[in-house]
Amino acid sequence: MSDTNVRRFQRERDEEEQPEREEPTDELTCPECSGNLAQDTEHGETVCTECGLVVEEDEIDHGPEWRAFDSAEKDQKSRVGAPTTNMMHDKGLSTNIGWQDKDAYGNSLNSRQRQKMQRLRTWNERFRTRDSKERNLKQALGEIDRMASALGLPENVRETASVIYRRALSENLLPGRSIEGVATSSLYAAARQAGTPRSLDEITAVSRVEKDEVARTYRYVVRELKLEIEPADPESYVPRFASELGLSDEAERRARQLLQSAKREGIHSGKSPVGLAAAAVYAASLLTNEKVTQNEVSDVANISEVTIRNRYHELLEAESGIAA
Repeated sequence: MSDTNVRRFQRERDEEEQPEREEPTDELTCPECSGNLAQDTEHGETVCTECGLVVEEDEIDHGPEWRAFDSAEKDQKSRVGAPTTNMMHDKGLSTNIGWQDKDAYGNSLNSRQRQKMQRLRTWNERFRTRDSKERNLKQALGEIDRMASALGLPENVRETASVIYRRALSENLLPGRSIEGVATSSLYAAARQAGTPRSLDEITAVSRVEKDEVARTYRYVVRELKLEIEPADPESYVPRFASELGLSDEAERRARQLLQSAKREGIHSGKSPVGLAAAAVYAASLLTNEKVTQNEVSDVANISEVTIRNRYHELLEAESGIAA
């Protein structure tokens, strides 16, 4: 056997006898005392919590390069987009070209550049609503937002109404019905689901369709989408009526007591919840010596004075019956 073969054989035998090296582990332990490591983001270091050894320094900060001291400043400096929302037909994912004819430095554009930006805005708007379904959705969501603003409904009601309309559109409930009618019905259902109901007359006052069509479309949408909507509670109308009439908390509390007495006596069954709420507010104002006329309550509740008088006597009879 040659010397070269002998040396090769000896080297292979030594490699076989040498123990296998252990793979490095990713556990964050201190190389000195095996203590736990912690990251100090303020100084960009990784230190041992036991002995204080600085294991790594000059780390990369993955956070923003700016600082904010309140939420308004944070929103102003943040460069991320708004969260997605169902209140926009594209859920807020598309971009929009601003109407200001200025460049990034605030300088005004010349006439040629202004014409170019106007063409870009036109094409951008066309691409955002490329088919009839998106145009339908854009019109309906705009109507929902307009009516909700006129009625003073919160954002969660608008979001729910948008979801209901999207479901109606996806399940092909719109053929034979107007976009405004289904949008109004969706908002009416969402307000009742959220516990901030508005009467059918109030909804019709800000809608572009008649009351009969709103009621008919509402029943159809609720039935087809299997929406779970409880009957409107008269007490849910009391805070709004009391606030618009300028009544005190005592009068509002008294109105709630009158309605609770009516529920225990069962006289609320088959009665309009708006009429009961208006009558309770009127009766409570008299009981607390805060004089309010029936005409004022009628204007706020959008209900006739005759209904208020009838429900008023029924509420007082129920109160006196329980007291007796």
